[in-house]
Amino acid sequence: MATQLLIYENAQPVTAKAHGTLSVRGDGTFGFARKVNSVPLTAIEFAAAAGHYPIVFAGTKDRVMPAVILGVTENQNLFVAEDGKWRAGAYVPAFVRRYPFVFSTDREGKNFILNIDESYAGCNRDGRGERLFDADGNRTVYLQNILRFLQEYQGQFRRTEAYCDRLKKLDLLKPMQAQFSLPGGAQRSLSGFMAVDRDALKAIPDAELRQMFDTDELECTFLHLFSMRHFQTMLNTFGGDLDGGTAPESPPQPATEDA
Repeated sequence: MATQLLIYENAQPVTAKAHGTLSVRGDGTFGFARKVNSVPLTAIEFAAAAGHYPIVFAGTKDRVMPAVILGVTENQNLFVAEDGKWRAGAYVPAFVRRYPFVFSTDREGKNFILNIDESYAGCNRDGRGERLFDADGNRTVYLQNILRFLQEYQGQFRRTEAYCDRLKKLDLLKPMQAQFSLPGGAQRSLSGFMAVDRDALKAIPDAELRQMFDTDELECTFLHLFSMRHFQTMLNTFGGDLDGGTAPESPPQPATEDA
């Protein structure tokens, strides 16, 4: 599974002194995410993402977060086309859309610091695109909008952590492994993620079920389960990109592993 900062090569704190003359010009392409086969997802994005990607859960025993699977082989994002554009019609996760910006925390972990990946090809000092600061060193409207977007993203991230904490508390997450037969006959597997166990979900107490319903967490859980079918649709759609052939006739079957 991908790490959260995988697409960032040289993230530096944004300051008027260092970036007073910096401009950012986006070109609508996502080549920077070409080798990322999964990215984190917030709960509010489940409804939009579930129609395009498998939504799984990844992390450690202590911390779990949702993620969307973007490819079935390492270092391959099937949704970034050769020209760098995201596949038409597919939802672009907020984690990707926020690039080249990202929050970090100070040493005390109390305050967020805005960073920009200075290696991004759209960064320039020629006035192309949007400036971060005006001639007086004040934040531009563009930079203020970026801060607002990342603050909203961080708020949704915290709400998603609470959702994942509930799934762990109820012991609903189980290790999963998806096994694939590629068009050329090669066998591949994708592991290191978890999914909600349907039987465990049916067995949770009524009070907990009601609480999940009231907080929309139950809806997120059903969207997650629905999205697992996209392991098959990814191969049906992009099979030729994987092994130089066509998609397999039989779909991959995610198989539950022993915990």
